[in-house]
Amino acid sequence: MTRAATAVVTGELVPLNERLRYMLAFRIVAALGVAVAVPYAHGHLFAPEQTIALAIAGYLALAFGSHALWRLVRRRGSTLFGLMLIVDGAFLAWAAYATGGAASPVRYLIVLELLAVSLLASYRTGIKLAIWQSLLVVAVYYAQEGGVLTPIDDGNRTNLVGSPAQQTVAFVVVLWVVAIATAAFSAVNERELRRRRADLEALAELTGRLERESQPQGVADALLRSVVEAFGFERALVAGTRDGQRLVPLAAHGTGETGDGTAFTDGSVLELAARSRTTQLVAELDPYADSWLAAALPAARNLIVVPLTAEGGTTGVLVAEHETRPGSRIERRLLGTVQRFAAHGALALRNAWLLEEVRDLAANDPLTGLANRMTFGDSLERELARAHRDGGEVTLVMLDLDHFKRLNDTRGHQAGDEVLRRTAATLRAEQRTYDTAARYGGEEFALIAPGLTASDAAGTAERIRAAIAGNGCEVTASVGVATFPRDASDPHALISAADQALYRSKHDGRDRVTQAAPVAGGLAH
Repeated sequence: MTRAATAVVTGELVPLNERLRYMLAFRIVAALGVAVAVPYAHGHLFAPEQTIALAIAGYLALAFGSHALWRLVRRRGSTLFGLMLIVDGAFLAWAAYATGGAASPVRYLIVLELLAVSLLASYRTGIKLAIWQSLLVVAVYYAQEGGVLTPIDDGNRTNLVGSPAQQTVAFVVVLWVVAIATAAFSAVNERELRRRRADLEALAELTGRLERESQPQGVADALLRSVVEAFGFERALVAGTRDGQRLVPLAAHGTGETGDGTAFTDGSVLELAARSRTTQLVAELDPYADSWLAAALPAARNLIVVPLTAEGGTTGVLVAEHETRPGSRIERRLLGTVQRFAAHGALALRNAWLLEEVRDLAANDPLTGLANRMTFGDSLERELARAHRDGGEVTLVMLDLDHFKRLNDTRGHQAGDEVLRRTAATLRAEQRTYDTAARYGGEEFALIAPGLTASDAAGTAERIRAAIAGNGCEVTASVGVATFPRDASDPHALISAADQALYRSKHDGRDRVTQAAPVAGGLAH
């Protein structure tokens, strides 16, 4: 497990292994400090030097032994850390008594330990340690007063200001002033660090969600959910744009009617954010300039409008309503973190748009926007398999523009391309929702119509032929129709049957519909 992972699992700001290592270093310093204090306290010692030396050696043995035990077992480290703090307090309290009592410089090590623990562990642990040290100092004083320990005599009080009781109280007061001051500042630091860690964890969670999404709507939903969860926004939405001209709603939380989207208009905060690529803070929406946004977020106040920019372009906007008290301002930390979330979401949205474009190019004809021949083949196989399973019918309409080569030669290829586009638009307008219109090749088009029976096929094909003849392109189309299972039993045979019917239309004078002749005896499912 990594250090970062250890910190997250234990819920501590400093990983456990680092706390144990630093505390081991402190214990070594504390032992050396006690050893150095012995010569300076000569004549004022309350314990023999040999006893103090043995206590120092035993303390160091415990310190190194506990550290080695943790490195060996790697379990219950927090318990070991807490037990050693109890040992630290007892050793330092005894060492302060042994090297001169209230006059001992070892008492400074007690204060130093309090600071170290408050910073390494937490201010709560520091407060607990201050209670423990206070109890030990008072216990040593009363033990001396009661004769349990060597009492303070006049020879040991030559450098003291005030009585031993006053010295004890003064030290406890100093200890608590240090503990409370350290706890106050440490709490502020700790709260900020925990908040930053929470932001990083939320950002990591967003990254994981984005990695699992490849569609623009999925990316927008992942971004919106992460932002709402991290910052508690009651209303928010994400809108995207592929062409930089129009915003389309992709995901929303707690909003009103979003409709089909909106075009970028001058004066709109959405247009300003997208054009300047900077976050806009809006106290109140203009209902005229931002009518779409005002409808999606009625009576909105304190909006954060963040442009989703990636690779030099704008892919959308993130809009969130922030709940603030009257007169208060949005925290810079919150704004910066929302912008980091938006930056990750913008790049993922940009990649999703690009992937969608690649899919469109792979599945559709670039000139007409209809399904290409590969997509046509897949759709035909799928629909015939479904019809075979359900006992349904599938009609295939094949049409070819008449004299198209002559049109290209006389009016130019650009005019020919325009005719193809308008023919595709006509076919798209005439198809049903679940039909598949495709450009089969050159000037030849196809329509897969699931559920269209053989008896209705000719009428539908005639309607398409008439629509093409009347679309203003001054071209006509020859049409062939075949229906599964009446005219063919598989995709290849159905295409062949429709194609043969198409060429009979060509042979018979063009601009007409011909239905394939049924297979003798029909075809059983």
